Amino acid sequence: YKVFGGLHGVGASVVNALSTELEVFVHRDGNVHYQAFSRGVPNEDLKIIGEADDTGTRTHFTPDPEIFKETRTYNYETLSNRLRELAFLNKGLSISIEDKRTDKEPETFFYEGGIRSYVEHINRTKEVLHEPFYAEKEEDNINVEVALQYNDGFASNIYSFANNINTYEGGTHESGFKTGLTRVINDYARKNNLFKENDPNLTGDDVREGLTAIISIKHPDPQFEGQTKTKLGNSEARTITDSAFSELFSKFLFENPDTARIVVDKGLMASRARIAAKKARELTRRKGALEISSLPGKLADCSSRDATKSELYIVEGDSAGGSAK
Repeated sequence: YKVFGGLHGVGASVVNALSTELEVFVHRDGNVHYQAFSRGVPNEDLKIIGEADDTGTRTHFTPDPEIFKETRTYNYETLSNRLRELAFLNKGLSISIEDKRTDKEPETFFYEGGIRSYVEHINRTKEVLHEPFYAEKEEDNINVEVALQYNDGFASNIYSFANNINTYEGGTHESGFKTGLTRVINDYARKNNLFKENDPNLTGDDVREGLTAIISIKHPDPQFEGQTKTKLGNSEARTITDSAFSELFSKFLFENPDTARIVVDKGLMASRARIAAKKARELTRRKGALEISSLPGKLADCSSRDATKSELYIVEGDSAGGSAK
């Protein structure tokens, strides 16, 4: 395999060891090869049990009740969602799932559009602002795919994957994408006079408001932080993702000025709302400080808010204050 993904690096061997029975049927070289195991131990040697005109592997296994004392029932939705995700991440791949415990019809997942279709699927109930952007580039045997689309919402939904593993804690590939996105949008807006002269650059949060994005990287030697493989650590992944995405997204904005204007305006609205909210928070804090903590001890507040009608009296001792309060 050019690239591979897994959770702990032990794969099917653990399934075999933790199953009371496991059967493997391998269609290869015109034959069907078969072997059965019990709790990881072969029942017999590998043998040929028939002919085949196709290729592939079929596995049957039964979880060991002595090990899995509580959870031995598979959740169809969990499996279905993961298989759908894999079909999105590998465009052109067809995956079928059938639950023989019920009368439900089998489902087949096939998405020629890959992660572009994934973005459309996530945004299917939202009001989108433009057609999805998709880019793919390979460099130094590392394949990078990015798809994105803005909607009229305020939340961002960014999902990153490394070798089909959901890196929900992010990592270098996701950082590279975010850096490139912020820089490209600001550069485009400056060059095309979409900012006012004194407007500050948009922040990362500004340009990600209402964004749905999928980043998928296929790396021959992925390095993950920790054993859970939820955060990619390869430093080169940041550089390659940033450069590949930035180059193609810059071209996309240049070739689609109407969409580019929508994207920039979305960021500007987020920026103005952020600045207004910050000013409102600061004003509230100042008012709170004046009302709560600015008159400690024996100080008395003014009866008027008009500075031209107010005076400051400084007296020595309570009695000298008299009826000033």
